[in-house]
Amino acid sequence: MSRIMGLDFGSKTVGVALSDPLLITAQGREIIRREKPDKLRQTLARIEAIISEEDVTEIVLGLPKNMNGTEGERVELTMKFKDDLERRTGLKVTMWDERLTTVAADRYMMDAGIRRENRKQYVDEIAAVFILQGYLDMLANKAGDNK
Repeated sequence: MSRIMGLDFGSKTVGVALSDPLLITAQGREIIRREKPDKLRQTLARIEAIISEEDVTEIVLGLPKNMNGTEGERVELTMKFKDDLERRTGLKVTMWDERLTTVAADRYMMDAGIRRENRKQYVDEIAAVFILQGYLDMLANKAGDNK
């Protein structure tokens, strides 16, 4: 059964989450780190490997709009990454508003008792989980509306 991949694209990392095969829940998979923000070849190769290993058929990518809804430089870089992903993987990439996902991820880690100095290493992966879970919940709501 196929899965959906959620990605949180950052300047030096990409948080990766995967759905379960029934497309109900999102789980963190890993954080892909890179030395330089503009060096994406290894990042894209790792994403391709996960797609192959996990039978991923769709990607959801967080769209980092500003809190007031405007689009800044991060959106531009993320949209370029989206184009690179689609070209390289041949999969559909859906954009998902990620405002507040990092805040929610940080709050989640605080509630879980993760020390502040350790949170930074997990935040992108957990943000990817929040992005993907939001998308999966939307799909489930749509399916429920169609019944």
